[in-house]
Amino acid sequence: MAKKSQSSRLTTQQKAGHGVISIFGTGAKLHDTTVGKIQTAVFEQLKKDYPQLTFRYRTSISKKEINEALQKVDPALGQTLFVENASIIPDGGVIEVQDDNENWRVVLVSEAKVQGKDVENIRQGNLVGKNNDQDLMAAGNAIERSHKNISEIANFMLAESHFPYALFLEGSNFLTETITVTRPDGRVVTLEYNSGMLNRLDRLTAANYGMPINTNLCKNKFVKHIDKTIMLQAASIYTQGKGESWNVNDMFNVMLEIANTSLQVLWSDLFNQTK
Repeated sequence: MAKKSQSSRLTTQQKAGHGVISIFGTGAKLHDTTVGKIQTAVFEQLKKDYPQLTFRYRTSISKKEINEALQKVDPALGQTLFVENASIIPDGGVIEVQDDNENWRVVLVSEAKVQGKDVENIRQGNLVGKNNDQDLMAAGNAIERSHKNISEIANFMLAESHFPYALFLEGSNFLTETITVTRPDGRVVTLEYNSGMLNRLDRLTAANYGMPINTNLCKNKFVKHIDKTIMLQAASIYTQGKGESWNVNDMFNVMLEIANTSLQVLWSDLFNQTK
């Protein structure tokens, strides 16, 4: 980006949202595309909405970069690296914007995780389990691997006042309400949202400190406890709630909202308006 101040030209450019933009066609679902393609579309939209800013999109961040960012916060941090070329690869990639000092700042990171095919299996009449005699499959723990990337991005952004990490969940292991599903033979199966066998949302809410899901938590929360002020970097966790597949355009709009929130935080706190 040219060294001219971006911030002095941003005042009238802030955008809170764009409504539903059907870029993938009406009714497109997550299984029809990838979260990376959706985030790439967000990247292109940001370039159109903010032509005076310079954005970049990349698929990974190296552990070396993360350690360097930690060292800038405190020299005692970011000291350990065993594999020189180690990196993290979020499903949707990383979008960054260049500030007035030509530093790259993260505005969006996204991932989408699918776990639990009970709704699909019941509708198709498939039985599961060791002996193929069960309607429901006990949930696994693979989703917990999401915590790794969340923690790494939090380390990378420890000096920031925002945390634009969007995690989209899909599948019967992320129900937020009890649903009924009908088998081809007419038998109705009930899936209880609070079943310990099915629900895995509680395995992920550590990443947002138990704050509400389906909520934009991009702006860091500062809490006071006795004589301490603590900064919380909370992932924004989204789930369909009924085990259904995500509508691609809904995901696009959530990502765009979070990216715009990032730009608002960076503009108000970080851009130098005196240039």
